[in-house]
Amino acid sequence: MSALSGVEGYLFGGAIVLFFLLLIVEKKFPYMQIPKYELKASFKTNTGAFLINNVIMSLFSLSSLILVASNYSNFGLLGGMDDGPLKWILSFILFDFAVYVWHWLGHKYEFLWRFHKIHHSDKSYHVTTGLRFHVLDQALEVLVKCFCVILFGVPASIVVVCEVVRMFFVLFHHGNFTFPGEKYVSYLIITPFLHRAHHSTLREEHDSNYGIVLSIWDLMFRTRKEVVPANIGLELIEAENIVQLFSLAFLTERKLAKFLHLVPRRKQ
Repeated sequence: MSALSGVEGYLFGGAIVLFFLLLIVEKKFPYMQIPKYELKASFKTNTGAFLINNVIMSLFSLSSLILVASNYSNFGLLGGMDDGPLKWILSFILFDFAVYVWHWLGHKYEFLWRFHKIHHSDKSYHVTTGLRFHVLDQALEVLVKCFCVILFGVPASIVVVCEVVRMFFVLFHHGNFTFPGEKYVSYLIITPFLHRAHHSTLREEHDSNYGIVLSIWDLMFRTRKEVVPANIGLELIEAENIVQLFSLAFLTERKLAKFLHLVPRRKQ
């Protein structure tokens, strides 16, 4: 534990630096050209969602994980292991697998999808898309992670490091850029090449590539898809501001489609 003391602050600082670096890379070397008005609207909505979520979630998110880990980490699978590199690595792998499973569940069950679809509602794809989440989606994820902390027996300091490293990758793989050899790197970690397909408009394409850091889970469970999506976002879902973003979680696609059929359409 002592070996990790102080690392958390550096990692948080690194995440902020990474965010701004990715913004610069996107601007200089964009993979897709995004209209300025669309990019501006998306940026405003995504950062607004992040700020609101951060204010609410800071009350119990990371602090809850640390509290649970401080009191119950000795009872889990790794609870009896000596603190050291092997335990840190195993903890990270187990956490990454747990988040993969949670992400997969978010696409398979309508109750979870109604919150997770907010993340997929962005019609463009860039680094701030990694900030676009519904607060209830994040709250449910925190509860799942608290359970995993107990199940795996992960110390508090390792929990913090796992969370910040995951934040690094969420920002990274939502980047609107590519780089030489990206496809080969994607067999080790999740890259924009893989995660861009996960934001496809087509359900058969965005129900894939659920990994957050390691890409081995998608290979193991055959959920990997190497496709270039024709369109990004969801067809029926529109979220142009914060109010729409949070309200859409309470309206299923079935209800929305039914409503649209009831409303007379304009003649072309």
